[in-house]
Amino acid sequence: MRVLVTGKNGQLGWELTRLQPDGAELLAFNSSELDITDSDTVSSIINQYQPDVVINAAAYTAVDKAESDQTAAYAVNETGAGNLAKACKAVSAKLIHVSTDFVFGATKNTPYDPADPTDPLGVYGASKLAGEQQVAGILGENSSIVRTAWVYSVHGNNFVKTMLRLMKEKEQLGVVSDQVGTPTSARNLAAALWKLADRMHSGETIQPVYHWSDLGTASWYDFAVAIRDEALLLGLLDKEIPVNPIFSSQYPTPAKRPAYSVLNTAALRNDLNIAGDHWRKALNSMLKELVQ
Repeated sequence: MRVLVTGKNGQLGWELTRLQPDGAELLAFNSSELDITDSDTVSSIINQYQPDVVINAAAYTAVDKAESDQTAAYAVNETGAGNLAKACKAVSAKLIHVSTDFVFGATKNTPYDPADPTDPLGVYGASKLAGEQQVAGILGENSSIVRTAWVYSVHGNNFVKTMLRLMKEKEQLGVVSDQVGTPTSARNLAAALWKLADRMHSGETIQPVYHWSDLGTASWYDFAVAIRDEALLLGLLDKEIPVNPIFSSQYPTPAKRPAYSVLNTAALRNDLNIAGDHWRKALNSMLKELVQ
C-alpha cells in the first residue's frame, strides 16, 4: 500500500510519519513541497507517485485568524481539499480527509453523530465544511471524511504545551470552563487513520463520514487541571499553581466556538476494532514522552 500524506510538519502529519506501518510505503510532503492550493502541483505529484491512498493532514487551523483571513482559510480548507480530490480521482486513489468538530454549532448537548446536521459558527468551521463537500462531491465512495477535535501531540504547538509553559511562568491561570469537548492525542488519531487507510485499500466497506477522538468529555478547564496534575506527578512542573474556571464571555475571541462539540466515535472504533483510550490516559502517555 502506497500512502501519500500532506502536511507532514503538522502534529498529525508528524505522527502519521512516525507510525508508518511495516509494509506501507509512505510519501510525506510539507506545505512547501506540496502546496495543496496549487492545483497543477497537486495534480503533478499525485500523478507522479500514483498513491493508493492519500491522507490529507494539511489544513488552515488558525481559528481566530481565519475570521479576518477568509481567503487563505478557504484556499487551503476548501480549494486545497478539492484539488486533492480531483487529483485522486484522476489516478483512482482513495482519499481520507481530516476535518473538525467545528463544523457543528451549539444545537446539541449529546455527542454528535457523523450524520447530524452541520452548523459552523465561524470561518474556520465553514471552510472545513466546504472542504468536506468538495471531497464528497468529487470522490464519493472513494473518500472518507474523519472529523476530530482538540488535537495535541509532543510535536508542534498545542494547548498542552501552552499550558505547561504558562504554568511555569504565571502565578495562576484562568481557563474557560463552559466549552466542552474531548482532548485527542494526534498519535491515537494517526494510528486510527493508518488502519482506515488499510481498510480502504483492501476494498472493505467504509462510511462516508466518521468521527474520531479519545474517549470521555472535558471542558478546557478540566483539561488544564489534568495537565497540571499529571505534569506535577511526572516532574514536568515543580509548583501547583491555581487554575481557575472562567466563562468564555470573560475571554472573548474573534471566532465563536461551540459550547459543546463532543463527537460520537463508535462507528469508526467498531469498524476498525479499536477500543480507544480515555483522554486522561492518552494525556499521560504524551506527557511521559515529554519527560524522555
